[in-house]
Amino acid sequence: MSAVLPTPPEPSSPAAEPLRLSTVILPVHRWPTEGRRHWRRAEELGFHTAYTYDHLSWRSFRNGPWYGAIPTLTAAATATTRLRLGTLVTSPNFRHPVTLAKELITLDDVSEGRVTVGIGSGGTGFDATALGQDTWTPRERADRFAEFVRLLDRLLSEGGPGGVSYTGDYYSAHEVRNVPGCVQRPRLPFAVAATGPRGMRLAARHGQAWVTTGDPAAADAGPRAALRALARQVDQLSAICEEAGREPAALGKILLTGFTPHRPLESVDAFVELAGGALAAGFTELVVHWPVPDSLFAGDQKVFERIVSDGLPQLIS
Repeated sequence: MSAVLPTPPEPSSPAAEPLRLSTVILPVHRWPTEGRRHWRRAEELGFHTAYTYDHLSWRSFRNGPWYGAIPTLTAAATATTRLRLGTLVTSPNFRHPVTLAKELITLDDVSEGRVTVGIGSGGTGFDATALGQDTWTPRERADRFAEFVRLLDRLLSEGGPGGVSYTGDYYSAHEVRNVPGCVQRPRLPFAVAATGPRGMRLAARHGQAWVTTGDPAAADAGPRAALRALARQVDQLSAICEEAGREPAALGKILLTGFTPHRPLESVDAFVELAGGALAAGFTELVVHWPVPDSLFAGDQKVFERIVSDGLPQLIS
């Protein structure tokens, strides 16, 4: 029998901006030679947040270098001073709320309160079977995700001297203490990834932001159709927020680019076209991938940097 977990007060959020531009730096670089330099450069360029993927390996990168997300973010926290940091996203595939909460509280401390945790339900790739388990059904994955988010929320918000105890269908905690808690109060922000109504309800209840890579039903559509599908997702999320008694504008809306027909790294104009459409659809943050040669995220580094210096000002002027 699952216990009922209370919803903690909503963490405060920075003042809204017309559009925040963030990046994903994949954990494929050796820290001493390239990694440190990329994260510092992200701060110099003025990105709002630099995220990294939290996988054991990922797609075409499986047979090459791939480092751990939390250690990478901890190193990035010591190499930067202003840049926000985060996972995009972590999942229950190989994480447990108890151990993840401890790592996140530590990272929040090292970064002096600059961490956002992106959370998703996980997929069916290598992460889903690396620990020796069978791949979960879509229903089980959704059930686990809901319980994972609720328990992680509680561990980060309530893990004081009294501890947190919980027995659920998939996860348990026994007198878990997370003293002194997060630097960000009552806990660090959640960015909940979801494309369907059940995940969106989790975002509305527990998230400070919602994340999407686009509507899967429009994956093969053209750019304009994909933007219309994104706008419908935002409308659906807003309706769910209103049903939950939450102001839709209070929930950040993040688009992780690279998975729709748009190619925002091809040119500044291509970026401005996508970003303008996303802004009109109601998105508050756009995330672009740091170029990685010979991969899905290959791109011209100079164009990538001009997106920040020349493209973003066109949207906020």
